Amino acid sequence: MSISQAMMSGVSGLMANSKAVARISYNIANSDTYGFRRSFAQMLTSGATNPSGSVSASGVRAEVVHENTQDGTPLSTGEATNLAISGSGFFAVTRNVNDGTGEPEHYLTRAGDFQPDSEGYLRNAAGMYLGGFPYDETGSLGVIDRNQFSGLETVRIAEMSIAGNPTSEMTLTGNLPSQETGLATPGDPFISSIEYFTPLGAAERLQFSWQPSSTANEWNLSITDSSGATYGSLTATFNDSGALAGTPSGFSGVTSTATAPAAFSFDTSTGIATVTIDNGTTPQTITVDMGAPNSFGGLSQFSGDYVPLTGNADGTQSGSLARAEISNDGIVYGIFDNGMRRALYQIPLATVPNPNGLLTADNATFLISEDSGAFTLAEAGTGTAGEITGGAVESSNVDIAEELTELIQKQRAFSSNAKIITTADEMLDETVRLKR
Repeated sequence: MSISQAMMSGVSGLMANSKAVARISYNIANSDTYGFRRSFAQMLTSGATNPSGSVSASGVRAEVVHENTQDGTPLSTGEATNLAISGSGFFAVTRNVNDGTGEPEHYLTRAGDFQPDSEGYLRNAAGMYLGGFPYDETGSLGVIDRNQFSGLETVRIAEMSIAGNPTSEMTLTGNLPSQETGLATPGDPFISSIEYFTPLGAAERLQFSWQPSSTANEWNLSITDSSGATYGSLTATFNDSGALAGTPSGFSGVTSTATAPAAFSFDTSTGIATVTIDNGTTPQTITVDMGAPNSFGGLSQFSGDYVPLTGNADGTQSGSLARAEISNDGIVYGIFDNGMRRALYQIPLATVPNPNGLLTADNATFLISEDSGAFTLAEAGTGTAGEITGGAVESSNVDIAEELTELIQKQRAFSSNAKIITTADEMLDETVRLKR
C-alpha cells in the first residue's frame, strides 16, 4: 500500500466513524421517544479492483443497520387509548384522517401514545392517525384484504348512540308470604315493578300488585303501567302441602281491563301472561312467565318474608358511548351507558418478513421497502403478530449505557484514523525532502 493509499484509508475511517457517531447521537437523542427503534453503523471493509483483477483493501465504510426486532419496555399510562405492542408488528398510521373515501399514504410505527383529537380520531403526539378495520352494526368485518391498506379507516371514538332492543319476554320470580292470606281483614298489597324497553329504546315499567285474599293461599294480581293504565287481573292460588307446597296450584278469574289497542290475556295452563302495550303504530307485545301450575322456578308462596319480585326482561335501552376498551387482540370495544358492549374496530398489526429492512421516515415511522418484503395486516395475537396492551406505551429500545460505550469506542477509532493521516502526511513530507 502506498503512502497516499494509507492516507485515503484514514480518510475513509474518519468518514465511517463520523457516520457511526451520528447514529449514536441520533439514538441518544431519541432514547425517550415512544416506540423509537435504534439504528447503528456497521463497519464494512471496502476494496478496489486492481488491473490484475484482484481486490485490495482500500479502507472502510459504514452501513446503517436498524434494530427493529427488539422490543422496548412497556410503560403503563392508565390511558385506555394508549397502546403498546409486545412482539412483532407495527401500527398502520397516516398523516391525515382516512375516512375510507381516499387512499392516503400509510406508515408503520410502534409509537402508540394515541389520544382522541377534537373530533374523536385517535392520533399520537407525532400527529399520525391510527388505522383499523371498522365493524358494521351486525358486528362483522366483512371481506377484507389483509395485504392492502385500502380497507383501513382512522379509528374514531366520538359521541355515538346505539339503538335499543325492545323487550318481548319477561320472567317473574319471588316469594309471597303465606301468612298474609286467610285473614279476616287482609293487609295492603305487595307491589313490585319490572323494567322493560320500548321499540324506541326508552325504559318503562310494568307494575304488579299482589293483594292477599281472605281465603288462605289465594292472591289477587292486577297489572298496570307507570302511568296508571290497567291491563288486567287474575287470581292465583298456591299449594299448601305435599311435595309441591309453595308452588302455584292454579290461576283463575282472568280479566282484561286494557283499552284497545292495548290488550291482556293469560294462559292458565302455562302461567304466561301476554301484555300488549299501546306505545306505537304497532303495539308492543310482552309475554310474562310467572311459572306453570305445580312447578318450581317461578312464583312461590312460603311462610316468611316477602321477597320482592324480580324479572329477567330481555331487550336493551338505547345508549350513548361512555368509554372505549381495547383488548389484547386489538379489538376496540365501545362501552355504552345502557350496559351494552359493541366492537367498533379491529386494529391490525402490520408484519413484514424483514423488519430491519424497513425504510426509516420521520416521526418514528417506517415505510415498506424491497428489503423488508411485503406486509400483512395481521390480527394481533395470531401467527407472528404480537399482542396489544391497552393503557400503556412502548419505550425506545435504546440502551444509554450501550450507546455511551459505543461512543467511546468510535471516538478512539476516529482519533486513530486521524493519526494515520497525520503520519502519512509526515511521511510524504519526508519523501519530498529526499530530493533536496
